[in-house]
Amino acid sequence: MKSMMLLLLAGGLMTAVNARADDADFLRSFQGSFAGNGTLKVSANAPTVNISCTFKSGATATSLSLDGECRGLVLMTREISADLKATGRGYSGVYIGSRTGPAQLNGSRSGNALNLGIRWAKLVNGDRKARLTVEKTSSDGMRLTVTDTDPETGKTMVTSRIDLRRS
Repeated sequence: MKSMMLLLLAGGLMTAVNARADDADFLRSFQGSFAGNGTLKVSANAPTVNISCTFKSGATATSLSLDGECRGLVLMTREISADLKATGRGYSGVYIGSRTGPAQLNGSRSGNALNLGIRWAKLVNGDRKARLTVEKTSSDGMRLTVTDTDPETGKTMVTSRIDLRRS
């Protein structure tokens, strides 16, 4: 009985170690410089704006940082950054780029994506919650998508989607 428990415990530890190693490789795959285009909707009632963005990404076995700039129309430029750390149960960090101030990020990995809840510093579209997905789309590509709830319809809407390629 004791040896069976030790075998189960060892198997569980090996699975945890392999999962962390897989996450480390996943995070490191985001390392580099990226550029691309997308859309932005600053609020539920605002028009959609086409944007172009550049990002530099730093990654370690336990962290991911994205630092970039997006431009839309002739006059709009916004610096954007996200710093994530792997924790025992998922990922947490800070997003900077919203007009409301720094936002908290918390979530987990599912396949080729980090699915993160956003907690804005102030109300956005009637509440302080949204979702950020950082998705690996290919060996040289990633997609950043923010979704929120439309306060009028209650339906999920995409407020920004940026497709990036390694540059």
